Amino acid sequence: MATTEIITVQRRRKYHWPEAQLNFWLVIMIISSSVVLGIFAYLTSIQNSLKLGLPWILPYMITTSALMIIFIIIMLGLISQQQLLPGVVVLGSFILFVLWLAGLIETSIQLYGPSGAVNSYCGSRPNTDVIDSQQTAVWLANSSLCVDWRAAFAFEIVGTIFLLWMMVMAYQVNRDDFD
Repeated sequence: MATTEIITVQRRRKYHWPEAQLNFWLVIMIISSSVVLGIFAYLTSIQNSLKLGLPWILPYMITTSALMIIFIIIMLGLISQQQLLPGVVVLGSFILFVLWLAGLIETSIQLYGPSGAVNSYCGSRPNTDVIDSQQTAVWLANSSLCVDWRAAFAFEIVGTIFLLWMMVMAYQVNRDDFD
């Protein structure tokens, strides 16, 4: 009796990521995530030291930035093993895009929203007739907080745009559409 042997060959598809663009994206997102994480952690510590309540955006953006850093670490591990799959990157980037976009919207409301927003306090100047050290210290602290909120807003814009770009890049890698 003759036996038939069936051999199946599995080919593992290799995805070719554009190295320069991927490295640029990783550096910018590490910077954006770290800056946003640091700023919101600093603002949280100020709120806690003043014994004020925390707006939900502060712990939300700390968590979102930490998740972004964890995602980047996972990506770096997969890159080192040459197993970075576009589907994983699209899924992770989409989830983080939604989180960052929600944070960006709330930060813009906190910064530029209705009366009582952070930006409404940013234009105040100390009284030039009487300048004392306490008034100057208050103005410097106020100015620092305004700069922190604006920097966080700017880096959130960058992070959100770069997450959208990563979804497009992963889609192009999946289709082998890079020139």
